[in-house]
Amino acid sequence: MKHMTLENLAGACGGRLVFSGELPGTECASVVIDSRQAGENSLFIAVKGERVDGHRFIPDVFEKGALGVVCERLPENPAGPCILVEDSLKALRQIAAFYRKQLPVKVVGITGSVGKTSTKEFIAAVLSRKYRVHKTQGNFNNEIGVPLTVLSMPEDTEVAVLEMGINHFGEMHRLSRIAQPDICVMTNIGQCHLEFLGSREGILKAKSEIFDFMQENGRAVLNGDDDMLASVGQVKGKKPVTYGISGTPEEKTGHGQNGAGPEECAIPEECAGPEECAGADASTAAGIPDVYARDVRMKGFLGSEAVFCHGGKAFPVRIPLPGEHMVYNALAAAATGFLLGLSEEEIAAGIAEVRSVSGRSRILRAESRIVIDDCYNANPVSVEAAVDLLMQDEAGSAQDPAKFRRIAVLGDMLELGEQELQLHERVGRYCVKKGVDCLICAGPLSEAMYRGALAEAEEEGRKPSGGIRYFPDREALLAGIGALVGEQDTILVKASHSMGFEAVVALLAGKETDA
Repeated sequence: MKHMTLENLAGACGGRLVFSGELPGTECASVVIDSRQAGENSLFIAVKGERVDGHRFIPDVFEKGALGVVCERLPENPAGPCILVEDSLKALRQIAAFYRKQLPVKVVGITGSVGKTSTKEFIAAVLSRKYRVHKTQGNFNNEIGVPLTVLSMPEDTEVAVLEMGINHFGEMHRLSRIAQPDICVMTNIGQCHLEFLGSREGILKAKSEIFDFMQENGRAVLNGDDDMLASVGQVKGKKPVTYGISGTPEEKTGHGQNGAGPEECAIPEECAGPEECAGADASTAAGIPDVYARDVRMKGFLGSEAVFCHGGKAFPVRIPLPGEHMVYNALAAAATGFLLGLSEEEIAAGIAEVRSVSGRSRILRAESRIVIDDCYNANPVSVEAAVDLLMQDEAGSAQDPAKFRRIAVLGDMLELGEQELQLHERVGRYCVKKGVDCLICAGPLSEAMYRGALAEAEEEGRKPSGGIRYFPDREALLAGIGALVGEQDTILVKASHSMGFEAVVALLAGKETDA
């Protein structure tokens, strides 16, 4: 790892280097916090966790050939060099920030309330058409995951795509210090982490800390259809690059309707007609996103097709993941790709190659049953989007109409603050309004979802044919769900990650295959 000698590492984290022998000038080969991953010339950072204290394993990592150890207290008779610090986790962040500066890499930082992981996958797939890309793996998006992702970056990386998640003020500031992003992507501002951030305004403020250490010539890429993000006029003196679906020229200028021409355009003095209206500057004046989708055609679980437009050019795109929200994720990738010099053809090819990630709108087939595995996380916005996907007309096109049903299996949405019960009730009502055939709720907070659904069914006289059911916890759900679902049902499974609904997916999908 470039310039990652013990002396440089001690300087990076402000630690005291303790060793009685001659210090090796070797650069460390890796940085780990799990002693099982330690190897020849690795740097082990001893972290005290809730269950395990990494300091216990310092002798073990030296036996495995570790170059050195970062620790908060010195072991007796250490077998190798130790860097003594007050806070090992802070040292981890500082070392990651140091390493990031050593590499001439472009960094794309991604945050938002919903869609970070899928957007990361789209952006990485697109940029891989031109660059060597390193991306966040799994759920490594917090104050431990982001520095470890940076520190696992190969020296030949050209672009790093980092997912950055928070739930408290100040966290994104610290993540931004590590990432020092060249491009900051924000997917949306929804109702999540309200327990700690208070309101959507608070969420926007906390996530906007990503701009604190953005590079001097950096750019922000924002969802222009999100009302909160649309209010962001400038980021460090520059207008954000925006993307969206709703703000097309036809809607903003009147073009496309009955052959409307310059006389109907909102900016007639700059209009070149329906085919080449406005250009970039005029589009900005009309409120049109810099990158937008038109002619969106939803194809159920096969994804969607659309025409993406940018700078007066239009090109077809096939989006292989289902749901309108995936169109937005693909648009974010397109906007990022244009900033980094990719062509329309490269962007379209990258988007078409994206594959689903476990727990995030992954479509599984177990014989004639379909399971939508979306159980990685949940908040009201993402749950309602998942229900919209479940209810797409195309979803049951291959099923026997007499046996096919759409079932939503939903669990608690956590960290919603004082409004948690009202928001659960809202989701229950939404499911009934959208016409699910059966709603199954599980978890203590989801009792409010259950009662909201019952109230909506009573008020509107549209009770789901398969009923509205409630289980107090996951174990009760696992014991009782088998009697409620059929072999030709399409079943959405969604809850906050700590609810452990992966077990529900496993039970329902059996020997599944990706659709």
